[in-house]
Amino acid sequence: MTPVSSDMLALQRLYHWEKTAPDRVVLTQPMGQGMTRDYTWQQLAEQARRMAGYLKSRGWEPGSRIAILSKNCAWWLMSDLAIWMAGHVSVPLYPTLAADTIHHILTHSEAKACFIGKLDGWDAMKPGVPAGLPCISYPLSPPESRSSCEDWDAICQRHEPLQGQVIRDAQELATLIYTSGTTGQPKGVMQSFGSFAWALNAGIQRLTMSADDRMLSYLPLAHVVERVLVEHGWLRTGMHVYFAESLETFTADLQRARPTIFFSVPRLWVKFQQGVHHKMPPAKLQRLLSIPILGGIVRRKVLKAMGLDQCRIAAGGAAPMPLALLEWYAKLGLPINEGYGLTENLAVSHLTIPGINQRGTVGPPYQGVEARIAPETGEIQMHSAALMMGYYKDPAQSSAAFTEDGWLRTGDKGHIDAQGNLHITGRVKDLFKTSKGKYVAPAPIEDKLVMHEAIEACVVTGANMGQPLGIVMLNADAVKRSQETASRQALQESLARHLQRINATLDPHEQLKCLVIVTAAWTVDNDIITPTFKVKRNRIEDIYSAYYERWEDSGEQVIWHAD
Repeated sequence: MTPVSSDMLALQRLYHWEKTAPDRVVLTQPMGQGMTRDYTWQQLAEQARRMAGYLKSRGWEPGSRIAILSKNCAWWLMSDLAIWMAGHVSVPLYPTLAADTIHHILTHSEAKACFIGKLDGWDAMKPGVPAGLPCISYPLSPPESRSSCEDWDAICQRHEPLQGQVIRDAQELATLIYTSGTTGQPKGVMQSFGSFAWALNAGIQRLTMSADDRMLSYLPLAHVVERVLVEHGWLRTGMHVYFAESLETFTADLQRARPTIFFSVPRLWVKFQQGVHHKMPPAKLQRLLSIPILGGIVRRKVLKAMGLDQCRIAAGGAAPMPLALLEWYAKLGLPINEGYGLTENLAVSHLTIPGINQRGTVGPPYQGVEARIAPETGEIQMHSAALMMGYYKDPAQSSAAFTEDGWLRTGDKGHIDAQGNLHITGRVKDLFKTSKGKYVAPAPIEDKLVMHEAIEACVVTGANMGQPLGIVMLNADAVKRSQETASRQALQESLARHLQRINATLDPHEQLKCLVIVTAAWTVDNDIITPTFKVKRNRIEDIYSAYYERWEDSGEQVIWHAD
């Protein structure tokens, strides 16, 4: 693997911008009530240096772990830089975690301190913070958290900036990224400064980024994609990063940022599409788009309303993107590049090439990435310089994650076509066998199922049953409509037709026996989805498996489940 130049490491990039572009505004932070605060490289570097001086003064041994529990904000990035400058290791936590998970991560990582930032529901999270753990509050942290925390601004006022250029070696541990965990307890993925730098080198050869770009940071910075693309992409290129304020202001946040690069997960791309269809019926939109000249005007208006009219690179990942969804956005004039990767390889494995129609695949590997398919299991295995150092304090799991010759076991199934593009067909462990002895891969069926305008999320299940079945969660608009008898009946009939269309495309052993409709939302709070909107299949089994036999025997095509 090509060695990484030391001037490409994260802290060295900060020093570069601090020296060459001190007055450039590169962070825009919403402060509430429509107000924003801008930060230049010089301003944010000074705050990071002052906080680093404080962390250094605590006398913790080099390489101590320091946690960040916050929604995305300017102080999140400054905290990470301060932790690194002080010689320590950052441990980001998702801002939606339950108290038990927070406690597990803080104790497992042996965190010396925790930054407490923008959060909803702090009262429920607070019991997860070990008693006596030093905490530092951001200017936008919950008011009730400040009595037990030291204040960011007060610390910065009383500590002088750390001087000089602290250099962290490429081989040094930079962070522990705890996986969101679709099964079991999250594991701490160890990644080095060199891994991040290499990942950026590979990434910008496929997706060009520069100081002229703008991004909106809204997916959790604790997630590997946001960490690499936003934080390290920002440090590498000097681009302007805007932060989202809240779910309620998301449209306005997008309009303010007008991002030129935009990444989202499939569930949110679906919600954006449903929002467009709510304002303009699909048939009418498709008819207008097919008309010369007028179609171009409609495309521009729709994209402008979404805040994506200046987006030159759109990307999706974290879960498979339904082909029909990719085709819909392409017709809208916003082709989405689909990427593939894991926390264990800094999400830099595969990505479709901009300008080339590779829909239905995740494209070829990035330069410097090798991929292969295990002949016995069909598992995708890969190798690169962005591979993790291992799982923190878990040598057995670390060893199991790699083959004997050092390739990462992804746990995903797939195949590589003649053009070198990778097709992902599901998870190795998600395959289930029906009572007829036939194996079913749920992911491709779910890609078709979720394309109904009323469905927000779905799961195909049915191990040891005669036929698989689909469980679908309605979106908020469909739930509201279902409360009126006539609308409920129309929705049921529409879903029945949707089921028939899907079954017509499937092999007999894959065809769904029925669709089960649930109206109670699957959320992070009730532990059914991860913070990146992946459904936890084990939780679905825990909650609904007792009903499977009854549903199968009902003879109904569409069943309403009383949540």
